[in-house]
Amino acid sequence: MDLNEAYANAPFIPDGAAYPDRWRADSDAFRQRMSVLGRARLGVMYGHGTREIVDLFQPDGVPKGIFVFVHGGYWRQFDGSLWSHFAQGALKQGWVVAMPTYDLCPRVRISDITRQVATAISVVAREFPGPIHLAGHSAGGHLVARMLDPSVLDDTVRTRIAKSVPISPVADLRPLMDTLMNQDFKLEEAEAIAESPVLMAPPSTPVTVWVGAEERPVFLDQARWLADAWNCERVVDPGKHHFDVIDGLQDPDSPLMQAILQDA
Repeated sequence: MDLNEAYANAPFIPDGAAYPDRWRADSDAFRQRMSVLGRARLGVMYGHGTREIVDLFQPDGVPKGIFVFVHGGYWRQFDGSLWSHFAQGALKQGWVVAMPTYDLCPRVRISDITRQVATAISVVAREFPGPIHLAGHSAGGHLVARMLDPSVLDDTVRTRIAKSVPISPVADLRPLMDTLMNQDFKLEEAEAIAESPVLMAPPSTPVTVWVGAEERPVFLDQARWLADAWNCERVVDPGKHHFDVIDGLQDPDSPLMQAILQDA
């Protein structure tokens, strides 16, 4: 198997290359609308670097808690501002939404990104009370899974996490060592093992692994590996591929949002 092709997404999705531009247009419109309403705080610093920022969107009324969405892009692309419109479902359900941006490989290592996301969540948790629900897409799915490792977040924050939903996650990083992307990741075996959620102890936090039925076989495998390793729920979303599998985040009543905010 050619792992470079196996882990490629856009070439195998109809009009796949156009998705980022569509996301940008929808996100920009949403950010402008929320700013006019006074319900957006954009670019809040959680660290000292220019990319160590988090965008916050506040609901109309007293928040029920915090929903954190961590974006993907193979730890090498994008920033949180591209996905702002995906905050709509949780906002309509009454949750503060936090969308962190982080540094990218090869400037930093994947383990550094894990620590940055943990810091972002901790900073937001100090400001807003209540339970914390996590979701992340692709590389972001890896990152929200890593947040359940007791060594990553302080106990006072980690114990507030009521649900985590890794969406199309990369849960075992070891195969990535044999891809061209590793020129940027610089993964060696020790880090690949330490950063692979499938090799973590199963968390006590409720987890639902979510993946599109029309995704590349390796992403279906990765989702299954994580669900099997953690003995947790896995949902295969009919008709969804790697890019539209997150569309349900915009709908407060979608099955995806129900899974994320379950028991809230």
